[in-house]
Amino acid sequence: MTIITAKRFTIDEYNRLAELGFFHEDDRVELIRGEIISMAAKGTLHSTFSRRLIRELSKLIVNRGTLQSQDPISINPDSEPEPDVAILQNKDDDYLNSHPTSQDVLLLIEIADSSLKYDQEVKLQLYAEAGISDYWIFNLIENCLETYNEPYQDLQGKFGYRRKVIYLPNETINLPCFPELALDLSKIFPG
Repeated sequence: MTIITAKRFTIDEYNRLAELGFFHEDDRVELIRGEIISMAAKGTLHSTFSRRLIRELSKLIVNRGTLQSQDPISINPDSEPEPDVAILQNKDDDYLNSHPTSQDVLLLIEIADSSLKYDQEVKLQLYAEAGISDYWIFNLIENCLETYNEPYQDLQGKFGYRRKVIYLPNETINLPCFPELALDLSKIFPG
C-alpha cells in the first residue's frame, strides 16, 4: 500500500516560489499551515466594506500604528495569511526588511461572507496559536462584528479565544490597542 502525503511548504519555500514566478500577479493565495490556499473572490459588498473600514481606521489611528490591508503576516514556520486589515506596531523601516510577525500585530481583522466558516475556525485557531491577542471578524452574513480576545490552549491542545463579544452595526467599539479611540460601526456597515 502506497501512502500519499501532500507537500507542505515553509514560509521560505513559499516566498521562493513567488520569486520564481510560480504565482501570477492576480493569483489570490496565502500560506496556511504549509498549504497554499486559494482565497475567496471578493464581491462588491466585501470590497465596499473594506474601503469604509480602512477609511475610518485611518482617521482614528493616524500615526499611532501602521495600517495594512491584504498583506502578509508571517507566522513561523509555515503560515503567511493575508488578513483583510491589520493594525501593526509602528516600525522605523515600515517593514521593509521583512513581513510583520505575530509579535507586531495589535489587531487582525477579517471581513467575511463566503469565507466566514474558514475565518471562524481555521484562521481563528491559527491566530490564537500565534498569540495574537485581538481578532475581529466583520460577519457580513449575520451583519455584526465578532470580537475575540484572550487566546488560550485547551487540554486537548486546541487553540482558541476565551472571549467572544458581538457588536451590532449601530454600536461603537473601542479599539483594543488604542482604547481611547472609538470606531462607529454605523459608518462601516451598509445603512
